Amino acid sequence: MSRSPVESLLQAELSARRDSVAAVDPQLLPQVDELIRFTMMGGKRLRPQFLWLGWRAAGGEDDGDRAAAVRRAAASLELIQASALIHDDIIDNSQTRRGRPSVHIAVGTSAAILLGDLALAWADDMFTEALVDLRAGSAALHAWRDMRTQVLAGQLLDLHTSAHSHDDPVEQARAARRVNRFKTAAYTVEGPLHIGAALGCADGPVITALRAFGAHVGIAFQLRDDLLGVYGDPAITGKPAGDDLVEGKRTVLLATARQRLRTRPELLAELDSGLGMDGGPERTARLAAIIAATGAVSAMEDEISVLVSSGLAALEQVTLPSDVTARLRELAVLATARVS
Repeated sequence: MSRSPVESLLQAELSARRDSVAAVDPQLLPQVDELIRFTMMGGKRLRPQFLWLGWRAAGGEDDGDRAAAVRRAAASLELIQASALIHDDIIDNSQTRRGRPSVHIAVGTSAAILLGDLALAWADDMFTEALVDLRAGSAALHAWRDMRTQVLAGQLLDLHTSAHSHDDPVEQARAARRVNRFKTAAYTVEGPLHIGAALGCADGPVITALRAFGAHVGIAFQLRDDLLGVYGDPAITGKPAGDDLVEGKRTVLLATARQRLRTRPELLAELDSGLGMDGGPERTARLAAIIAATGAVSAMEDEISVLVSSGLAALEQVTLPSDVTARLRELAVLATARVS
């Protein structure tokens, strides 16, 4: 599925929704326009692509009225993503996103919370309208509901994990992996594939294979994100270098480094004392260097490779259209070898 249908559908949906808000009071339009700008400004549109491939994996047609309804369902995922990112930036106090001020910096925290809620409500509306057009059964609706619950529960789990962080790096890694499984993987790859396959009434083995692929690749996606959060190029990621360290995120990368520093208590203490502190670029670079010297970065690269291979192996358990398999393979690499 190309980006252009998603962009067109989103633009039409947001324009209609903008008119609805204007009918309440035109004074609200600058804030709503910020939500529209944020939603339309970028991202890789991976989630709509995965939903579409789930549909095609189930034998869904490429054109026609039903395909158009599925594309509408796929586009609704970008509003879920907008909502999640807006709220995530508030929680993490992230000042920038995609090279620009975060939404809560642009319009204020209270307004940004409501804009995130609005995006989530519009996503539900858009997806429900697609279900009506498709006359789809309950399986797709249940998959949609599960995905929404998992991503929000995953965010709650992330907050809980941060507030009750473990000194034991093994336990810290376990908690971080569970957050990755539900906060990211469930709605980045696995959920969209499951929804698309359910819309196409796929059989059990196909759904099982797609979900296994999605879980593995989705977790690898987050591990890559963790690496970019420390070592990414700000000119490409749109966020300051080492932003995750300044925010004190309890990632698998960090837990792995802490585990390997058990025999170097002075470095472990230095790393722990610097997390969540904005000590300037030099201090952040020092913490990043401590982590890299443990070999944790290489360990994450190895784990990403293993996860992608496991995900691709899951696809081999079923027979899918050749073009679908080829595109899933391409997206597995795109999602986990990215630089932004």
